[in-house]
This record gives sequence, C-alpha cells and structure tokens, in this order.
Amino acid sequence: MKQAQLMTFAQTTQAAPLAEHCIVMFMNGGPSQLDTFDPKPNTPNGGPFKAVSTSVPGLQFAETLPLLAEQAHHLAVIRSMVTKEGNHERARYLLHTGYAPTGSVKHPTFGSLVSHHLGNESFELPHCININSPSFNSGFLNASHDPFVVSNPLEPIDDIEYPEQMDAHRFQNRLKMLQDLEKDFLRNRSGRSTEAHQAIYKKADKMINSERKKAFELQEEPVALRQAYGMNQFGQGCLMARRLVERGVKFVEISLDGWDTHNDNFTRVGDLMQVVDPAFASLINDLSERELLDKTLVIWMGEFGRTPKINKDEGRDHFPNGWSMALAGGGVRGGQVIGQTDNEGKVISGQVSVQDVFASLCFALGIDHNHENYSRSGRPIRVVSEGQLIQPLFA
Repeated sequence: MKQAQLMTFAQTTQAAPLAEHCIVMFMNGGPSQLDTFDPKPNTPNGGPFKAVSTSVPGLQFAETLPLLAEQAHHLAVIRSMVTKEGNHERARYLLHTGYAPTGSVKHPTFGSLVSHHLGNESFELPHCININSPSFNSGFLNASHDPFVVSNPLEPIDDIEYPEQMDAHRFQNRLKMLQDLEKDFLRNRSGRSTEAHQAIYKKADKMINSERKKAFELQEEPVALRQAYGMNQFGQGCLMARRLVERGVKFVEISLDGWDTHNDNFTRVGDLMQVVDPAFASLINDLSERELLDKTLVIWMGEFGRTPKINKDEGRDHFPNGWSMALAGGGVRGGQVIGQTDNEGKVISGQVSVQDVFASLCFALGIDHNHENYSRSGRPIRVVSEGQLIQPLFA
C-alpha cells in the first residue's frame, strides 16, 4: 500500500511554520466520511446523498456540505486516515493526545500541549479553551494548562464578574488570605489536584480583570453574522472561537455530539450537517476576511469514520480503517485531497496515521514534535510518538 509523502523536519526546506492559533471542531461519535468529504455516489455503499461540485475543479463533497463546497479552495481533505482504535473512548483519547491510552501515563490533550509550548503565562485568558463539553486535561503537564470549559456559548459565562459588593481590592485581600490559610496544606499535599485548585483561582483572577474577556460576549457581533454561523451551540461556539483567537488565545476546541449513527444514519447526518456546514463555512470565510486564516490552523475531525456498508438499521458502524479529516489555514495548502479510498472504503493510496497528523499540526504551530516533556515520575515522553510530517499539506 502506498504511503503519503512524509518528511522529517530537517527536510522541510520549502515550508515554514505559520500558525499562531489552532481551532479544532471535534465531532463526537465518529462522522461518516461517505456522507461528508468522501462521497461514493451511485455505488452500493454510497447512500442517498448526491455529490456536489466545489470551488476546486474535479473535487466533490457530499450534498450535505453546499456552503463549505464554496470554500473548498481553502481546504485540504485527508481521505486516507487510518487508526487501530475502533472504541470510542480509546479513539477519542488518541485523537486528542496522539497516544493510545495506557494505565500508567495520562497524556496531555493537544490543546494543553499548545498552551504549554506556546502560551504566555501573563496572558489574561486561558490558552486552551473547550466549548460545549469538557475534553481531556493536561495530563502530566501542570494543571494550569487544563482546558477552560464553556459549557454553552449561548449563555453568559458563569462567575466572570465580581459578586455584588465586591471590588478588585477586596478580592485580592481575600485571595491572599486564602493562600495564607492553604499554605501548610498545599506544602504537605502537593499533586495534580492541588495544582488544579490553585490554577482555577489564578485563571479567574486574571480573567475577571481583563478586557479580553469580552471575547465571550457574542452579542457584540452583528445579528446577521451570528445567524450565518447558526443560532445553536455549535455555530455560536465557532463564532466564539474566532473571537478568542482574534484576542490572542492559542487553542480552542468546539465539540458537536450525535455522530454515533448505528441507525438512521442518513437522517441524523443530514440534520447534523445543517449545523456543521454553515458554521464551518462561516468560520473559514470570517477568518479569511479578517486576515486571520493564514495564522489560524483549523481542523475538522472525529475519532474515526463509519463503515461503507450500510447495516440493516440504515446505519453505519465504527470504521477506523479509512476515514476523512479536513484542514484549513495556518500554512496548509488548500484546494487539495490527500489519499484515496475505493468503493469498499479501503485506503488505496496515501495512508496517513494519527501520529502523522499530530506531527504536522506541531510543525504548522512551530512546536518540535520530537521534544521530550517529562511525566510526574520523571519519564521523558515525546510530544508525538513516531509521527512524520505530511508533505503535501504544506507543499
């Protein structure tokens, strides 16, 4: 089987890191590649969705993506993703950390790695933010890099203002008193939980007093733009992500549940894509118009794909052996497809591993994927294990 063109960092003479920020749209449950970015029209496995032309001659998406099809010149679509993990939890862990789960080490989620390697400690907002649902945490890294979770972007952020009858002076006095009271306790009980406790207070203190917190206030945006993204949690989460990177946040993940389509796949995917398509397309267009796309790496992915074969319940089952991922911005060359699958879903060219993707994301952001961080027991652990740069992404 042919492999995708891969190269080491030393060989990247014609490419350079451009990305300063990263936005991940994560589709919890595993989206069907055949009904999104790798359609197989007029085949037994194709399903009812037709293929539509895009802004790139010869490139087709499923008809579930009419708006994003107009933005295809910005997209690099990998159609040949392969992983050994077909269980939801294990695959999610892999797609968030670059490592298969083990019982001995808790690896940091990619957003925490970005915060650790690129974040400025004096910055007032967290550099790793999850929107709609919590993700994995910073693992063996310091708990200060744990994701800040926005549970619902349609609602105000809780506890981001001082309580009534409280001001900055009184708050600082109370914070100092708390630190004094906890000093002995923390000295004797060091560990991740105490780190997390302290990190929460430090983050809250900086955010409450920062003008950058206005990034969470979506009502500042024109109504027409909010409607273009979609007046739902995912669409408004994507808009919030744009506002956050615009103000300097390094990493934002927006999640959307509901992709575990073992039954009624086509109705459910159709409904989900009515949420994804306008949000994804608006995000790309918005970043481009604000001249942010070149320095913002955007990724759309799930933990695996769905079987080409349609089951008896009109659904598609788990399929880690050939699925799709879409990337844009941050130095990625748009208007291309990497890899190919046949009508049976088998990868026939350009196989790409999760580790290859992580190495490539690191390159785009200027992080050395061979760098070793240290676990809490002192064990050196590379940012990415074994991955290599995917040359066509940046050629």
